[in-house]
Amino acid sequence: MNETLPDDGWIGRSLPRAATRRLVEGRGRYLDDHAAKGELHAAFLRSPFPHAAFRISDREAARTLPGVRAVLTAEDLVPACRSWRTQSLAFAGLVSPVQGPLARERAVYQGEPVALVLAASRAIAEDALELIGIDWDELPAATDPVAALEPDAPAVHQGLPSNLAWRTEFGGGDVEAAFARAALVVEDRLVFTRHTGVPLESRGALASYDPAAEALEVRLSHQIPHQMQVHLAELLDLPMGRVRVIAGDVGGGFGIKMHVYPDEVAICAASRLLRRPVRWVSDRIEALMADIHAREHVMRARMAVDAEGRILAFDVDDIQGLGAYSVYPRSSTVEAISALRTVGAPYRFDAYRARLRSVLQNKVPTGQYRSVGHPIGCATTERLVDLAAAARGEDPLEFRRRNLLREAELPWTNPAGGRMAELSHTATLAEFERLLDLPSLRAEIAAMRAQGRLVGLGFAAVVEYTASGPGAYGPAGIPVSAVDTVVVQLEPGGDVIARASVAEIGQGIQQGIVQVVADAVGVSPSRITIHTGDTGNAPHGGGAWASRGAGIGGEAAWGAGRKLRAEILGAAASLLQTTPEALDLRDGQVVDATGTPRLALADLAATVFFRGHELPGGLQPQFTATHQFRREEDVFLTTNGLQASLVEVDPDTGLVTPLRHWVVGDCGRRLNPLLVDEQVRGGVVQGIGEALLEACRYDPGNGQLLTGTLADYLLPMADNAPDITVGHVETPYSGSALGAKGAGEAGTCGAPAAVLCAVNDALAARGAAVTEMPITPAVVLRALGTLP
Repeated sequence: MNETLPDDGWIGRSLPRAATRRLVEGRGRYLDDHAAKGELHAAFLRSPFPHAAFRISDREAARTLPGVRAVLTAEDLVPACRSWRTQSLAFAGLVSPVQGPLARERAVYQGEPVALVLAASRAIAEDALELIGIDWDELPAATDPVAALEPDAPAVHQGLPSNLAWRTEFGGGDVEAAFARAALVVEDRLVFTRHTGVPLESRGALASYDPAAEALEVRLSHQIPHQMQVHLAELLDLPMGRVRVIAGDVGGGFGIKMHVYPDEVAICAASRLLRRPVRWVSDRIEALMADIHAREHVMRARMAVDAEGRILAFDVDDIQGLGAYSVYPRSSTVEAISALRTVGAPYRFDAYRARLRSVLQNKVPTGQYRSVGHPIGCATTERLVDLAAAARGEDPLEFRRRNLLREAELPWTNPAGGRMAELSHTATLAEFERLLDLPSLRAEIAAMRAQGRLVGLGFAAVVEYTASGPGAYGPAGIPVSAVDTVVVQLEPGGDVIARASVAEIGQGIQQGIVQVVADAVGVSPSRITIHTGDTGNAPHGGGAWASRGAGIGGEAAWGAGRKLRAEILGAAASLLQTTPEALDLRDGQVVDATGTPRLALADLAATVFFRGHELPGGLQPQFTATHQFRREEDVFLTTNGLQASLVEVDPDTGLVTPLRHWVVGDCGRRLNPLLVDEQVRGGVVQGIGEALLEACRYDPGNGQLLTGTLADYLLPMADNAPDITVGHVETPYSGSALGAKGAGEAGTCGAPAAVLCAVNDALAARGAAVTEMPITPAVVLRALGTLP
C-alpha cells in the first residue's frame, strides 16, 4: 500500500516545529495561562495516611473563612457525578473496587482526595483545608507487592478475600521439554522500583459548567481530549455533544496524562454544583503523591540455551504492584501484559511461559507510562542474554547476533503471542556496529580499565509494539479510540487549515502532520495552519499514546490531503479545459505536464469562493475534505533497534556516570528526522533516569511516601545526560501509504536495559552484579559488599 512519495517533498525533511519560536519566546498558553470570569480556586484535602478510616467532623470553620465558597465531601458530589469501576473483558475477574471523585469514609492511599475547598484564591482554599475537622483512624497498610500476597497481609480494601487483583498464565510451546534439553539455563530475579512521569507542566483543570445550556467546557493538561469527553459525559450524565474538552499547549505527558483522575472529575462536578468556573492546578508535592505511578515489578526469569548458543525458551514470573485501584479506564494490568509480551521479543525461541500476579497495595494506582511495560521486558531479557553469553565465554554482541530474528523468518508470531513483521535486525546491527566502531571503542575501554577505572559497555536489543490498532482495546470493551481523523480545508487566500484528532504534548506531531498535508495537497508547510486538542473543533480520534501520531494520524492526514488535492485539480481542469490527470499541484501552483504554472491556487480558491458565477455549470468543488484512518490489520506495528551504553562506576561512592550512549532504530519512514532524533534522545535520557535515579519510595513500616519533593525524587539532569549518537534504518510499513511506525518511546524502551548491562559489565571485574533499578549508589555498594 506504500505510495511513491516525491524525493523533493516535505516528508522526510528535518524541519523545526512551527510552534518553537512562539514557545521559546514565552508565548505559550498552558492551562494556568487561561482564566474564566468568576472562577473559583480549588484545593484538595488529601489523606496523609496510606490507609485510614476517617470522619469529617467539622466543616464550619473552613466554610466561614472569608473568601471560601464551599467545602465539599464525597456525599456532596453524588448529585453531580457517578462513581466508576475499572473493568476489562481482556482481564476477566479483575478486582478493582468502586471509586469516586472523593474518598468516602476510608482512604486507601496517601494522597487520595477526601475533601475539596472552593475559594476566591488558591491561598485561601489551602488555608481553609487546615480548618476542616477530620478524625483519622490509621489502619495497617500493605505496600510491598510480594508481602501483600501473604495470607496475613493487611487488607487493602475491606471485604476482599485477598489483595490479589488479577492473575494469569500464558505462553506457547513445550517449556518443560525445552529446559530439559537445554545445555545451559540462566536465571535471575530483578526488582523494578515504581516511578512516575514528571512533566514540566503539572496536571490541572479549569471547568466551566453552563446551566442554561446544560453544557460543560473544561480545559485540561491532557493527552487525549476526546477520551476525556467520553468519560466526563458518562460520569456527569451529560450528552457528549455538550461536553467540550480543550487541551491547548500541553507541557509534557509521558502517559500519566491519559487517565481519568478523581481530582479532575471532582473539579468538573464542583463546577456543575456551584454553577461557577472552577480552577485547580496540581503543585509538585500533590503530583508526586497523586499522579499515576508505574513499573513496580518483581521479575523472576530464566532462559534455556542449547549447545550451539541458541535460545530455546523463556520462563517468567511477574509480581506487579498495581496500587489501590486499577487505573480507569484502561486498567493497570496493561503494563504487566506489555512487559511480559516484550520478554524475548527480538529473538527466535521455541517456547514461552509467563505467570502474572497483579497485587493491590495502599499506594497510588499504577498506569501507562512512556513505553508501557517495554523497559521491564527488555531489561529482563537482556540481563538473561548477558548471563548466557558470560556463561559461554563469548562476546555478548555475538550471542545477540546469533539469536536475533532474521528477515527471512518474518512474519512470525512468537510463543509469547507477539507478531513480528517487517523488522530489520540484520541491517540495524550492521549500522550499529558502524556507528560504534567497536574495535576502537573496545581499545578505549581496555585503556581505561588499565588505569584502574571501572567502566562497562552494555547492549540492548529492542522490539517495541507501537501505534495500537482497534484490536488492542476494542475486544476488551474499553472505549479507547484507535482511529484518527483529519479535516483539511482550502481557504480563499490559498492557505490550508487542518484540524486533527492527534494531540500535541510537546512531541512535535503537529509539525509532522503539517509536512504530510503539504505533500499530500501540494503546498508549502508555511501555508498550512493546524489545530489540535479541542473537541469543539477537532474531529474525534485517539490523541497521543502508544507512539501513534505518525502511523495513524499521519495516514489520516495523507488521506484527507489527497482528497482535497483531487478536488482542487478537478476544479482547475474544468476551468483550464483539460483533465485532472494532465495537471499537478506543486507549491501552491497548478502546473501542466511540463511543470509550467497554469493557475495559482489562491486564484482558484478566490474564484470558487467569491466568483462562483464564473464556474462551469454543474461544477461544485468540495474544498473541505475529511479522512478517518483505521488500520484493519496488525494490532500493533513492531519496530526494532539496538542501544549501547558506556558507563563508569565509582567503587568508593557507588555513583554511576553515563559516558556515552548509542541508538540505532527502525521506526519505518520518518516524517521529520529532526523530531525523531529529539524524541529518541529525550527517551534515552528518561530511560537513564529510570535506570539510575527515579524512584517513588515508601517507608516499609508505615507506608509513608519518602520521595515527596524533587529534592528526594531525583530526575536526570545535564550531568546525567551523556553524548547520545543516533542512527537509523528505515523499513516502511507496507500496510499504509506513508509507511510510518512509532518512534516516540524507543529511547525509553531500551536505555534502562543498556545501562543495567553496562553497569554489570563494569562490576564484573569485582565479581559483582546488580539486579535492581534504579541502580543507586547504595545498590552498587551493596553489590560490592561495602554496605550490608
